[in-house]
Amino acid sequence: MDPIAQKPKVIIRHCDEYDPERIREIIREGLEELDLRPRGRTLVKPNIVASGPLFENAYTRPEFAEGVLRALQDRDDGEMEELAIGERCGITVPTRAAFEGADYNPMIKRVGVKQYFFEEEQQVEIPLTHEGRLRDYLFTPEPIARADFFVNCPKFKAHPWTTVTFSNKNYIGIQDDRHRLIDHDHRLNEKIADLQYIIQPEFIAIDAIIAGEGRMLTPIPFDMNLIIMGNNQVAFDAVCCALIGIDADTVDHIRFAKERGFGTTNLDEIEITGDVSFDDAKKRGSTFRHGLIRVEKYFEGTNITAYAGSPPDAEKTDYCWGGCPGAIEEAVEVLRLYDEQCDEKMARLHVVFGAYRGPIDAKEGEKVVFIGDCVNYDGEINGDTVSIKSLYKDRKTKDPYTAKHDDIFLKLASVKKQIKQHQGVQIIRFTGCPVSVAEQVLFLAELGGTHNPYTDPGSNRDFVKNYVKWRGVTALKRLGGEAYQKHGPTCRGDARPAVPGQLSPPTPAE
Repeated sequence: MDPIAQKPKVIIRHCDEYDPERIREIIREGLEELDLRPRGRTLVKPNIVASGPLFENAYTRPEFAEGVLRALQDRDDGEMEELAIGERCGITVPTRAAFEGADYNPMIKRVGVKQYFFEEEQQVEIPLTHEGRLRDYLFTPEPIARADFFVNCPKFKAHPWTTVTFSNKNYIGIQDDRHRLIDHDHRLNEKIADLQYIIQPEFIAIDAIIAGEGRMLTPIPFDMNLIIMGNNQVAFDAVCCALIGIDADTVDHIRFAKERGFGTTNLDEIEITGDVSFDDAKKRGSTFRHGLIRVEKYFEGTNITAYAGSPPDAEKTDYCWGGCPGAIEEAVEVLRLYDEQCDEKMARLHVVFGAYRGPIDAKEGEKVVFIGDCVNYDGEINGDTVSIKSLYKDRKTKDPYTAKHDDIFLKLASVKKQIKQHQGVQIIRFTGCPVSVAEQVLFLAELGGTHNPYTDPGSNRDFVKNYVKWRGVTALKRLGGEAYQKHGPTCRGDARPAVPGQLSPPTPAE
């Protein structure tokens, strides 16, 4: 069933607790109402960007995922060859660790489904031919490219880079680290729209029982007591936006997907049903706080002063919502989780992004950190003339085939080395496009004198265990030639080769 051709429907249901059997019943009834049955290789993708007790509101809860999986089993009429769940969590952290921290593993074993860690799977090339694309091809894990029935199970959350993260934004997790960071910059919203060409979900169910407001990795819990389901993710996201008072056309990645023909944001064209009325659901979401806080405003009143100039392609946007500025906001929130005295301990810092042209009021002894490849500054700091030149490379020079994975332990060593080399020096620069949340956590902890979560003894053992498994599995697959595959022509919602099963020889990675 083509999720784009059919009339979009969104179902809003009440659910006041994480009871897997109640969730199963609601999801099954949603599948019945939408006349959907799983078939072939059925794949469920939750949002497990981060997990564990400190991040409990950041991910699709395992009870929710269990209800979805069991409902799919209930609706199987014998045509489902495989039922699986897969994800790529936030970069640098092994997805194995994220699944473990979210307590998914016992549930997966209990339900009896296959599990995929996307960064450990063969990566399949998907060609792009549509007008306005950022590049001519991108990569996605084989389970995504080969899925016959794709189910998207995001978490209802705010996002500091894209305003919200519902169904469309959950697609960032269908790429491994190497490819995820390509175009994860001031053109992030266009990247998300390009990812829509890989596959379209036939069923969407969002965990809005306890939503996450304000942020993405460290959201504030917000009781909505809702399960929302649908069959078209542009229409689905439009309804979710309306529930919290946002016009979906002001959310760039949703608008771009609409403009490329993936669905409508016009609420009059969407059938909305359920046991909670649209107006009642809007009342529940009326005080929800969403994202998009500029970095200068975010750090007001703290020991960090931020300065943000325009990114490349300034004619498209005057601020890099998808890159380094948003990453530092999440990085600080992570540090605050691990260290209650983070703000008191934090050394006086000045952080600079983009092509900044104004003054930097840094006194002697206060570090000035220039962040990102595109940072550019000419001026005086504490009486000294300073010239920082942009190192930004056009995205055309970034080939997904040669993209490298940035190892977290190498990052940790590199950050420590760079800081040591700049002891006694006021100015320091960290390059990258973007400089990830993980890297910014590392240098902020080192420069700021706060607790470093990557060296936390409480979680380090499990992290290392899963890291070793991850790297071992991927090394074996590279030796076996399972790294990249070419894929045939693709179209919306159907990322399959022109001749089923016909793939060119794999190309070695890294």
